[in-house]
Amino acid sequence: MIMDSDIKNVTIQQAINEDYAQWIPLWKSYQEFYGVDIPEPITRLNWGRFFDAGEPMFCAVAKVDDHIIGFVHYLFHRSTWAATNYCYLEDLFVRPDVRGKQVGKQLIDYVRQQAHAHEASRLYWHTHQTNLRGQRLYDWVAKKSGMIEYQMPM
Repeated sequence: MIMDSDIKNVTIQQAINEDYAQWIPLWKSYQEFYGVDIPEPITRLNWGRFFDAGEPMFCAVAKVDDHIIGFVHYLFHRSTWAATNYCYLEDLFVRPDVRGKQVGKQLIDYVRQQAHAHEASRLYWHTHQTNLRGQRLYDWVAKKSGMIEYQMPM
């Protein structure tokens, strides 16, 4: 159990391989929230990508006393609208017992710093329309683009 006083001691850092055992239950909780089941081989593939210098895909974790309480996945990609890369924040998850304590904001701020360091011209993300709690945070730290996403099964 994380106490309110412990939240002041949150550190945000790039994940390391040894974080996998603590990250995986959070990753599964994230999938459960969105009603998806990402196969284990895809999870392992992506975990490896986070540590491959040739991949533009990253994972940062929020820790309190070496206990992971949240994560963020982000990647850099080209855009036809800019000379520099965009930064896409793909996944953000904070344990339910520490939500509302600005851990999600700290994770977003970390990605913003990384996007700035990589000279990205945009940082953006999506969320589901039913994720009202997340939207309160997102409305606080960013603005809605007005874009609507469409998906086509492949």
